[in-house]
Amino acid sequence: MTTPPGLDLPRLAAYLDAKAPGLVSAPLRAELVAGGRSNLTYVLNEVFVLRRPPLGHVLATAHDMAREYRVISALGATMVPVPEALLLCTDDSVLGAPFYLMARVPGVVLRNRSQTDSLGEDNRRRIAFAMMDTLAQLHLVDYAEVGLADFGRPEGFLERQVRRWTGQLDKSRSRDLPAADTLREQLAASIPASPRTGIVHGDYRLDNLIVDPDTLRVAAVLDWEMATIGDPLTDLGLLLAYWNVLNRLKTGVNPIADGLGSDAGFPTGDELLRRYARSAPLSDDLHWYVGLACYKLAIVLEGIHFRYIQGKTVGAGFDRIGELVPPLLEHGIAAINGES
Repeated sequence: MTTPPGLDLPRLAAYLDAKAPGLVSAPLRAELVAGGRSNLTYVLNEVFVLRRPPLGHVLATAHDMAREYRVISALGATMVPVPEALLLCTDDSVLGAPFYLMARVPGVVLRNRSQTDSLGEDNRRRIAFAMMDTLAQLHLVDYAEVGLADFGRPEGFLERQVRRWTGQLDKSRSRDLPAADTLREQLAASIPASPRTGIVHGDYRLDNLIVDPDTLRVAAVLDWEMATIGDPLTDLGLLLAYWNVLNRLKTGVNPIADGLGSDAGFPTGDELLRRYARSAPLSDDLHWYVGLACYKLAIVLEGIHFRYIQGKTVGAGFDRIGELVPPLLEHGIAAINGES
């Protein structure tokens, strides 16, 4: 088997033998998992998973392996399903970047319509409601009790979110986007008071979950690189943006929401919120949070578009990513004004 990029298997094997003798049997085999958009994920010997930052990465704070490892470790003793955290390596000399090892969780990741269409309506509903039950469980965790009291700064969290994503947009502007400025101004002028504080996943959606194909329960929540302590309603706003807004866009390209939403035979966004509210408190007004989510997603996609026109991103579909940005911003403005 060819060694995937980002791994030095002999060096990794020697490190694991020294730090965790007997944990991973030789010879060491690895496969890069497709589908990730940031940190790299590999399956080792079919029973372990290794996570490391992207190749060429230089800013450790943006892809902090220690933070991912810490939050998974903390949640291991709670009702939130996460992979078992096994080992954290902060020594760059092993793989050229920090990494961590966790147990592989059996199940499926539902990424596209070819998978979800075959489930049937009843099973799609069960999976969607399991997704919401798991999110509610996460938001109900006492983060201080599990050792995450200093994992984030909840004070001023929403204000910092607006500033952060504005800063990201300023780094990737390649064209006039007046709707981005309008949405930013409206977000900044109407920041709500956070009703509560909790663990925020930061990118909670169906294809960041492992689903048990037999029970249709969530077997594990993945991709914790954006996790922090803040306003849990931001997770709901982002989920609704994936679920409702992206599936309404008629641009002919939808690279990050294929297979989601009521158009794909799943429950509506309102049904998801009612399910969440059975277990966790829900605000009467999520319009601002959906507007923030649209702003965030538009800026992420604009960054991809910016890299594409510079010739730094290649692959099918990247040439049309930019088409999603203006309608996402318009949906965000509509959401802020209670029109969406």
